[in-house]
Amino acid sequence: MNKTQYVTVEDHQIAYQDSGEGTPLLLIHGIPTNKLLWRNIIPKLSSKHRVIAPDLLNFGESDMPDNTDVSINAQCRIMCKFLDALGISKANIAAHDIGGGVAQLMAVNYPEKVNGLILIDSVCFDSWPIPEFEPLLEPGVEEKTSLKEFVDTLRDFMPKGVYDSNVMTEELMKMYLTPWSNEKGKAALFNNMRRLNKEYTEAITGDLKSLPHETLIIWGKEDQFQKPKYAPMLEEAIPNSSLIWLDKAAHWVVDEQPEKVAELISDFMNDKTF
Repeated sequence: MNKTQYVTVEDHQIAYQDSGEGTPLLLIHGIPTNKLLWRNIIPKLSSKHRVIAPDLLNFGESDMPDNTDVSINAQCRIMCKFLDALGISKANIAAHDIGGGVAQLMAVNYPEKVNGLILIDSVCFDSWPIPEFEPLLEPGVEEKTSLKEFVDTLRDFMPKGVYDSNVMTEELMKMYLTPWSNEKGKAALFNNMRRLNKEYTEAITGDLKSLPHETLIIWGKEDQFQKPKYAPMLEEAIPNSSLIWLDKAAHWVVDEQPEKVAELISDFMNDKTF
């Protein structure tokens, strides 16, 4: 993959990778992953398109400021300004998990910036935050949890998001958990988790019905985090949408079936020039 680049948005450094040329495709990761979620599909997609994979604010190699709003509402605004900073007036967006919530907000609030949408095991409606995160948000837990206990909790959590536990290798775990594995990262992830707020996706439920964008919904049939029941609800809510199920895949479908996900995104992008 290309080396990491940085651009300043709202006085914060946003890290990103930028590959290829052509119609822009913005890839937005979820929690607790980062831009490396897309590492296996960028090569295929960047052969025909300009593919941009940022780290959201407070994730990965982007800045991790104290006491900053990192809700999906704030991330939506930052991603729009991020595109502006790169001189991109309009993009197709593929997004996973809370990134999908960011993408939905972008489509609703800044429809002119979005060409097509690909929502992959995306938060929506009242589907989140997932119960697995709730014990960490009890009062006093952050202070009482040592860094080692915190990282161990994440290590226990990650394999629950794959259908085949062999996919969640030690190398992959390290890729996703390294940014959180120091005191600054621990504080940042607790801040991110405190801002997992379904009010933002619930508020736009009615707006989804008027989205003009062609939308592809991809969902792992065995997803334990974003329950499969939400996929057809999302398809029903967005007029110009279609749903594709991935068998033998759970939440981290981009890691479990990268070739299939890349193929689906590539097919979707074929007629999305503008």
